[in-house]
Amino acid sequence: MSNNAQNSSKIRAGNFFEDFKLNQVITHATPRTIGEGEVALYMALTGARQALHSADTLAQSLGYNARPVDDLLAFHIAFGKTVPDISVNAVANLGYAEVRFLQPVYAGDTLSTSSTVIGLKQNSNGQSGVVYVRSVSTNQLQQAVFSWVRWVMVHKKDHNAPAPATVIPSLADAVASADLAVPAFLDARKFNTAHTRGPYLWDDYQVGERINHPAGMTISDTDHTLATKLYQNNARLHFDELMMKPTAFGRRLMYGGHIISVCRALSHDGLENALSILAINAGTHCNPSFGDDTIYTWTEVLAKETLPNRNDVGALRLRMVGVKNTPAHTLSSRHVTQGEKTTYHPNVVLDLDYTVLMPRKPA
Repeated sequence: MSNNAQNSSKIRAGNFFEDFKLNQVITHATPRTIGEGEVALYMALTGARQALHSADTLAQSLGYNARPVDDLLAFHIAFGKTVPDISVNAVANLGYAEVRFLQPVYAGDTLSTSSTVIGLKQNSNGQSGVVYVRSVSTNQLQQAVFSWVRWVMVHKKDHNAPAPATVIPSLADAVASADLAVPAFLDARKFNTAHTRGPYLWDDYQVGERINHPAGMTISDTDHTLATKLYQNNARLHFDELMMKPTAFGRRLMYGGHIISVCRALSHDGLENALSILAINAGTHCNPSFGDDTIYTWTEVLAKETLPNRNDVGALRLRMVGVKNTPAHTLSSRHVTQGEKTTYHPNVVLDLDYTVLMPRKPA
């Protein structure tokens, strides 16, 4: 037997659509301890500057042990654990729902992730299918820190493999306010807007309001490649230029999670006092992004929610829209209509419905 034949059995090719079974539980490899180095690199790659994640003194004044790791950095690392088993053979990551941020993550915490297959649907071409999974990430104390659902279109390896029974899970439109995890220790009654230089609190936002964030960010291939490596996300469509050249895209794609992080960083202007992310209710990567695209963002206020037994903080449900290569104020809508067909505008790359925690004015 040749050396190549001997070695081939050692390679993990990842799961193809026909490998997934309903209710299958997958424990993902390699727990990850998050350090201060990851925090610094994440800031360098995204420009993230949310106040709670920037200063120990501010975080401790609110009751935290120290500044928690940026919500999205921790989430992307937890998410990255799932890629080798769920989406390394993906055509595309299609969406998110019911993403709950359950515990703050601190430098030194170790995250482990597992996923359960909750839905399957083969595509009509018989060459791929959509896999729905619910994933949970826990820390070293076995406390759940994230839970989320996502669905991914995955290639079939054997096009003749029989299609599974179609199961599409029923998912909530949004995480209910009663299910939002607000730390019991948090006390925002003495929150000082002088730390953020942003004067607006939960009470000042109006449902239907739109904020066109002024800044843009051009993302190089180096930036998004480093970010995706930081999350140990090994999906080949983000790295292998040779593999991607014959595709319709003609080049490798930017990881959608990096777009979320950049848009979140750009949205700081106008949302300076958003303390943390409580939930991602739904999300769509509407169009692909590539190296050297310039990203802009606008935010729409979808709802204001009071929280049970809390009068120091409230929840803002927001729609974060990321656009490429045109400033946010130049687009009046996420969509375009041609004839009877309405689709996302070709410059819209992200449509994310999420909920943030924000201090309220004193009663």
